[in-house]
Amino acid sequence: MNPVLKLLIEGGSLTTGQLAQVAGMTEPEVNQHLEQLKKEKIFLGWRPVLDLSHEAAAGAVVRAVIEVKITPERGGGFNRLASRLARFDEVESCYLMSGGYDLLVFVKGPSLQKVASFVSEKLSTIEGVLSTSTHFMLRCYKDQGFLLDQGDANTSRLNVAP
Repeated sequence: MNPVLKLLIEGGSLTTGQLAQVAGMTEPEVNQHLEQLKKEKIFLGWRPVLDLSHEAAAGAVVRAVIEVKITPERGGGFNRLASRLARFDEVESCYLMSGGYDLLVFVKGPSLQKVASFVSEKLSTIEGVLSTSTHFMLRCYKDQGFLLDQGDANTSRLNVAP
């Protein structure tokens, strides 16, 4: 794998010295701002937006979205169970939702079988989980506001017939 891409995936980022140079500040000033943002829980970390469809190593990751129906707990509502689910290493994101299900959980694993195993052995067996509905992600077209490679797709407007 490309070493720069590997660093980006593993959380590599600009140093505070590099940030200071770009922002026209001193390194201690940047550190002070970062510490304040961390203290206020505004800055939780950074992550690049990558189109890994061209990278062979990315094919080793399977992602899924799981709709989870749960029973709210007396005195805790959905929060305790949602926090418990969010602690699993396989879980990338977990959201409380309105509508036909309660939680929307984004998971990843090295294979379809590992993700399915996580759902059947860990997630669905937790007391309070009523049902799950798993949807495997096949392709990403847009991520965090960035359009990903469209290949040979025609990007011009669609023809409209009268």
